[in-house]
Amino acid sequence: MLIDTHAHLNALQYEEDVEEVIERALAEGVSRIVVVGFDRDTITKAMELIDQYDFIYATIGWHPVDAIDMTDEDLEWIEKLSEHPKVVGIGEMGLDYYWDKSPKDVQKEVFRKQIALAKKVKLPIIIHNRDATADIVEILKEENAAEVGGIMHCFTGSYEVAKQCMDMNFYISFGGPVTFKNAKQPKEVAKQIPLDRLLIETDCPYLTPHPFRGKRNEPAYVKYIAEQIAELKEVTFEEIAEKTSDNAKKIFDIS
Repeated sequence: MLIDTHAHLNALQYEEDVEEVIERALAEGVSRIVVVGFDRDTITKAMELIDQYDFIYATIGWHPVDAIDMTDEDLEWIEKLSEHPKVVGIGEMGLDYYWDKSPKDVQKEVFRKQIALAKKVKLPIIIHNRDATADIVEILKEENAAEVGGIMHCFTGSYEVAKQCMDMNFYISFGGPVTFKNAKQPKEVAKQIPLDRLLIETDCPYLTPHPFRGKRNEPAYVKYIAEQIAELKEVTFEEIAEKTSDNAKKIFDIS
């Protein structure tokens, strides 16, 4: 059985056929899906999905690209929703220096507020990082994020950075890019991550793995990520499926 630890089934790309997408995932051995809400609309949809499907869970937070839009009321709303037993994490949150919608200082402030919230409600943190590694690691250390730990979502950084994050009680999650032929660093890092710190995800509908790259991603394709990591680590697919599922259950506290 596989667990897709980061999916956006709440995205507009699935408006027409989300039920069929979920059925395909189950048919491919995906036992649980964690849907990520990152603004008002996607959080609302994530909450609907967890009430509709017993094997779907949610993490809820505020995306750094839209940090400038987040109000104190939004943060209070997220805190209230986090009381739901199937909300299993806070995020995705973090920093994104690729897009310039939200100034860096605003992103950092919103990031720190969400770490504080995660510690308050005792839930793990899901980290979004784009071109902001040094600042993210620094803030995680300063805010003592190790207290709750979390997930470095769709990790593409160096092993040195992964090691710093693992030392702060974070798991390293790999998505579609680890299957790309030219993705030298993700492949090398995936080889080195200990099995007890490893997670897999699709980040669907984005970052579709080979051989479907360029098409819409979906949770059923998480098996291709597991297959690639098994090959890189020279272990069986079954072992990767079992270990990553155990890790997901542990970090999200789901049975």
